[in-house]
Amino acid sequence: YALSKGLKVIFCIGEKLEERNANKTLDVCKSQLEPVKDLLKPETVVIAYEPVWAIGTGVTATPEQAQETHKQIRDYLATVNADMASKIRIQYGGSANAANAPTLSA
Repeated sequence: YALSKGLKVIFCIGEKLEERNANKTLDVCKSQLEPVKDLLKPETVVIAYEPVWAIGTGVTATPEQAQETHKQIRDYLATVNADMASKIRIQYGGSANAANAPTLSA
């Protein structure tokens, strides 16, 4: 709806802790992206990887976890549309703050 009204969107995806521990992170993220895959345009959509287990808990994914998941998301998106996948912004958003932002964005 927001895109149809000319707004830009930050589309948040992420898994619960038990899903991460069961190595289902990518499956969960894919299931959240699948219904909107045709709407993902780099000019209007940013994907925010926000693991549910990190939202408001003070627990943050390690830079390695975030980077690995971002790569898996981008690799999946490349199977949908390689050009879109190479251009769309994917950012981390779970319990990011001024103290941990430098290492998460490195």
